[in-house]
Amino acid sequence: ADLRQCRTAHQPHQRHTTAIRCKRIYDLPRFRGSAAVHGVRLVRMRIARFSRNNTPGYAFVQKDDKDGEDYLVVLNGHPILGNQVTPTGERFKIESEGVRLLSPVIPSKIYGLAKNYEAHAEFMHEAGHSDIKHAPEDMIIFTKPSTSVIGPDDPIIIPACSNDMNYEPELAVVMGRVAKNVSVEDAMDYVLGFTCVNDVTLRDVQGTDPTWTRAKGFDTSCPLGPWLVTRDDIDWTNAKISFKLNGRTVRAAGGTTANLIHSIPEQIAAISSFSTLLPGDVIMTGTPNASGTLKPSDEAMVIVEGIGALRNVVLKAR
Repeated sequence: ADLRQCRTAHQPHQRHTTAIRCKRIYDLPRFRGSAAVHGVRLVRMRIARFSRNNTPGYAFVQKDDKDGEDYLVVLNGHPILGNQVTPTGERFKIESEGVRLLSPVIPSKIYGLAKNYEAHAEFMHEAGHSDIKHAPEDMIIFTKPSTSVIGPDDPIIIPACSNDMNYEPELAVVMGRVAKNVSVEDAMDYVLGFTCVNDVTLRDVQGTDPTWTRAKGFDTSCPLGPWLVTRDDIDWTNAKISFKLNGRTVRAAGGTTANLIHSIPEQIAAISSFSTLLPGDVIMTGTPNASGTLKPSDEAMVIVEGIGALRNVVLKAR
């Protein structure tokens, strides 16, 4: 396949977009642009991890030109690790019986940026959660364990220790290569793609937990999904983020990555200076504005333009 198919159009804001660099991360160019699999054109690369009858796998997610439905085009490789992948010939609707989407990746670790938008820093101060009125000059970086990860439609469970669990909709970076001490200029070469994340936080516990270990790292606190969109198929410099609670848009929670204080390349460079990032690792880039409380039976939905919607329901631990 012609490697130039790896990008169908040059995007000035993504100076890292070259066929050779794309090839180093994932061997998927033959399915780009005008290529088709089972009559389904692959205009935008979406990669899903799914389970069918309790058997996990990976697939391209593609919209059928005829019925407008999303289908899973099953793959026989492991795209997250950069392996070459080919369709198995199996294809079925996402809504098929026995099929469910899983978190796109199982990261070895998750890093997050706190107060990486001025609007969120001001909200936290006004809500009485922070003594600092404005976003700090330096990055505030925290972690979540891999056991905090859940996928689309999985329940977010409020721990018994908390009575104030908050949503925080964000854009998440998924790494595609081992990254250590990378520069800001080269940082995006190490990115496989992006997905939606809800940085669920125990706000009442956070105030008494200086390291945020319990407040940010409890089980089910990191919903990811619904799939991964590859790096060059989304405008990550101006991705619109929104949130719906029980079907209604919470306008105060929305924003755009254009307002990030520390850019995504800066975040990757800073984190890789002290920690080795592995393929599949996730960076939560920050929540753009206000957060709010989640209660049992609530439906939380994170929406990122160019990716899709991540839906989860809320339960209370017994």
